[in-house]
Amino acid sequence: MAQLWGGRFTKETDKLVYNFNASISFDQKLYRQDIEGSMAHVRMLAKQGILTEDEKNQILSGLEGILNDVENGTLKITDEYEDIHSFVEANLIERIGDAGKKLHTGRSRNDQVALDMKLYTRHEVVEINTLLKELLENILHIMEENMETYMPGFTHLQKAQPITLAHHMGAYFEMFKRDRQRLDDIYDRMNYCPLGSGALAGTTYPLDRAYTAQLLAFNGPTLNSMDSVADRDYVIELLSALSTIMMHLSRFSEEIIIWNSNEYHFVEIDDAYSTGSSIMPQKKNPDIAELVRGKTGRVYGALVSILTTMKGIPLAYNKDMQEDKELTFDAIDTVKGCVALFTGMLKTLKFNRESMKTSAMKGFTNATDAADYLVNHGVPFRDAHGIIGKLVLYCIEKDKAIDELSLGELKTISPAFEQDLFEAVSLETCVNKRTTIGAPGPDAMREVLRINREYLSLG
Repeated sequence: MAQLWGGRFTKETDKLVYNFNASISFDQKLYRQDIEGSMAHVRMLAKQGILTEDEKNQILSGLEGILNDVENGTLKITDEYEDIHSFVEANLIERIGDAGKKLHTGRSRNDQVALDMKLYTRHEVVEINTLLKELLENILHIMEENMETYMPGFTHLQKAQPITLAHHMGAYFEMFKRDRQRLDDIYDRMNYCPLGSGALAGTTYPLDRAYTAQLLAFNGPTLNSMDSVADRDYVIELLSALSTIMMHLSRFSEEIIIWNSNEYHFVEIDDAYSTGSSIMPQKKNPDIAELVRGKTGRVYGALVSILTTMKGIPLAYNKDMQEDKELTFDAIDTVKGCVALFTGMLKTLKFNRESMKTSAMKGFTNATDAADYLVNHGVPFRDAHGIIGKLVLYCIEKDKAIDELSLGELKTISPAFEQDLFEAVSLETCVNKRTTIGAPGPDAMREVLRINREYLSLG
């Protein structure tokens, strides 16, 4: 078909060049945004007297019909068209005649595609934010149910100090809460309307850009027409935020994979979120967690790609910027799928509380508290540190936890030990006496749960 921009040219574009240049294969995803943006544009043109009321009504009716027909499947978006803008405009002209030719008055494909991509991105920010909220609800539920589920906390993947599962899960609550805050920031910063910027220098038509922005629920119009069509910061910011979300999901997945191993046996993954081996009947593989971990690199790749694309582009619009879409669409779909599947896996995860508690006891996570006990009984800290080191070595040789030793055994290592040591180094005591906000003690955790519940209730 003839191109909407073809008047300047005296011969057809080479077919290979046309296909290389065309974006319909992927930007058809923007059909709804393109039509909604066109409807707002037409209403503004009529308000300003640039179109008549009759022309406005014809165009709106035609656009509504195209939208309905695309969504019910009676109108197919095909590669006969160069891009989604050409598809909409050509079909509109075919349906309503000359009035449809006035749709593009006062705008360029440059500000049109900038608008479409902003509308799409804005919608997806809300969708992802909603999925993250559901994930946070599940994390908070696990926290509320496991205030007294004792487990080892780790540094360097070595057992360090006793905590609770509620406390451990609370770390991921904070991560995904920050992810939602980043999405909120992106939404607020990007929510300005580029439509009316033209190709790069605005237009001589008396547009009301503030009215167009209002119709499309933007905070206002963008303030520089060159930046309006050249800006893809919001795409970069979104892909950066999505990469961080995936990094958090990947870290969480890695822990679930470790916890699911025979050596840890902290969790059991539901059959619906795991698979078996084709030759080893005993296997139950954490496939969803592994795939989430693996797909993180895919989202990182999208971020690096758009950063590389944008780094050398002069103002204003350049065709390079067409590369902002495919990888962004894929990254968004990947993150939405990963968050949804991870939430489902987490919701059905079973925690082996006794295994966690035994691991904390056998891992000498109460060694620091034993050293504090000696200090409180008059032993200098450096001496106490050495005594507990000998105590741990003795326990390893005897395959016992500290609180499984007899008082007689303890006194052979240090006469400062008394019967009250056993209470001082119990997991419950070690956790409960850590009462500062952010620590795993029950009073501190209850306050955090209250804050988290209040946060989620706000939306």
